[in-house]
Amino acid sequence: MIRVLIVDDQRLIRAGLRMLLESTDDLQVVGEAGDGVEAVRASAESEPDLILMDLRMPGLDGVAATRQIVGSRPAAKVLVLTTFDDDDHLYPALAAGATGFLVKDTAAPDLLAAIRRAVDGDMPFSPALLPRLVGRALVAPRGAPDTVALTPREQEVLALVGAGLGNQEIADRLHLGVTTVKTHVGNLMDKTGCDNRVRLAVYAYRRAESH
Repeated sequence: MIRVLIVDDQRLIRAGLRMLLESTDDLQVVGEAGDGVEAVRASAESEPDLILMDLRMPGLDGVAATRQIVGSRPAAKVLVLTTFDDDDHLYPALAAGATGFLVKDTAAPDLLAAIRRAVDGDMPFSPALLPRLVGRALVAPRGAPDTVALTPREQEVLALVGAGLGNQEIADRLHLGVTTVKTHVGNLMDKTGCDNRVRLAVYAYRRAESH
């Protein structure tokens, strides 16, 4: 069972998310918070597997709350869910330690899948954000995209990471085990110098553009 803390300053949003999450067999809502201060406290008390974090809230905002939560619990997974996907929100949230970034018009099935992916070690983000991440040169690989030697299988996995697929989706697409996919992703991070999945996805995008 995946334990989720919902953080949003709007009660109706929290209620809707709770109904959605509790309609599944593997997600459990362990708490709610209406601002950043409550989020930090609730996270420490309930130790959820994942925090769904809004950004614009009164008092302590979502970015500051994420920074405090991840600072005290480095293994904490914070998945941003916000109306605002502009650069002033995206990059500070990622820098604070968010494990993914979704906008609130994300389809319900995609949100549920993103929660599971984040807990599994993926970094889900809305696909439209990738070009902007590339534009800001978020990733700085050890070598130019076309100079890092990859095996044919690693190239396949990298392309699917760049397309925003999670480990299970890649495993299904390539008819591999999830553990095997995780091994490939780890090897790709080592070879490219990317320290998280978002940077690896950006690297994949840049590599594809260079060919």
